[in-house]
Amino acid sequence: MIDVDARAVVEFTQALVRIPSTYDPARGRTEQPAADLVAAKMREWGWDPVVYEAAPGRPNVVAVVEGGAGDGPTLLFEGHTDVVTEGDLATWTVDPFCGEIRDGRLWGRGSADMKSGLAAILHATRALQLAGPFPGRIKVAALADEEGLMIGAHHFVSCGLAADVDGAIVAEPEAGEICAVAKGALRLRVDLTGKMAHGAMPEHGRNPVLAVAALVDRLGALQRELQRAHPAHEHLGEVYVTPTVVRAGAEEQVNVIPATASLFIDVRTVPGVEHKVIADRVAALAGGDGFTAEVSVLVDRPPVDVPVSDPVVAALAAAHRTVTGAEPVYGGVPGSTDGTVLTHWGGVPSVVYGPGGKWIAHQADEYVEVAEIVRCTRVFAEAARRFLHRDHP
Repeated sequence: MIDVDARAVVEFTQALVRIPSTYDPARGRTEQPAADLVAAKMREWGWDPVVYEAAPGRPNVVAVVEGGAGDGPTLLFEGHTDVVTEGDLATWTVDPFCGEIRDGRLWGRGSADMKSGLAAILHATRALQLAGPFPGRIKVAALADEEGLMIGAHHFVSCGLAADVDGAIVAEPEAGEICAVAKGALRLRVDLTGKMAHGAMPEHGRNPVLAVAALVDRLGALQRELQRAHPAHEHLGEVYVTPTVVRAGAEEQVNVIPATASLFIDVRTVPGVEHKVIADRVAALAGGDGFTAEVSVLVDRPPVDVPVSDPVVAALAAAHRTVTGAEPVYGGVPGSTDGTVLTHWGGVPSVVYGPGGKWIAHQADEYVEVAEIVRCTRVFAEAARRFLHRDHP
């Protein structure tokens, strides 16, 4: 088994957690300081990181570590530097950015999602490099904006940086599960236009709020239809069509029937569900009855379904078995990750696995087990060795 520096990976996780890398320009916060720390660590090891701006002030950091043993595959280790807001401080029992270790746990925002995973892929790559030559290369990417529109991952792909990658391991927290499947996400905005009128004389208008209410009811029927056509997935569960936001009128003018109303919809899909078909169905359900409807696609992230026989998944499963002594447990990502972008738009087989509980992300008192950080670092190093040597079953 490849030796990893357990103390160093934990300390680097602490250093990352202590950086409040939420994207909040009003408070002077971006991913930049976390990206700078990652780049500095890479340079300390003699790597040559390249910094790409996915957007102004939102850097991607990418380094390529050549194995020195001739040609071979390219493995991508991927993580993100941004974290979600800490929210209401009153709900925390620790400082959200303390990086404190207590009761065998490392506490703080991003400890699980996913600064421990980011630290683990860096130190796993370093451990494999120090263990001796290996064929091929490892590309290590610390990307911006995974918690938003994933502009970092989209920029990575659009720059051609995924073109030479044969497989990707995304270090999101999955509680030890190997997740080669991920739910799709389709987010829609429906703008309905009727006719403004006085609330005392509704017969002179067409109230788009009523059209929104009717559409919400129809969406419930659409969800049931989709669930009948696509039974619950073993790892991902059901298809869901969820109305989330309604906008109409102004509270200062309760006596006015608005001319327009908007409904936002969050659709979560499983493999086999076509996103365009759903968008077209929503447009058909929204129109008519004297209202005009315009449907906009805000986010389109198709489901990921990588076979467990794919070399990158098989290498990770074998590494998990070697390091932990236990059979791997396969699961699914309930949301979407940068792996969705890498696989769908970059054509790269991806698998998600990393330290941290599956459901702890974005909660107050976020934490990760210290032992799990070290264990995952060992798994990542062994998975890379097997993938690059093609030494897996």
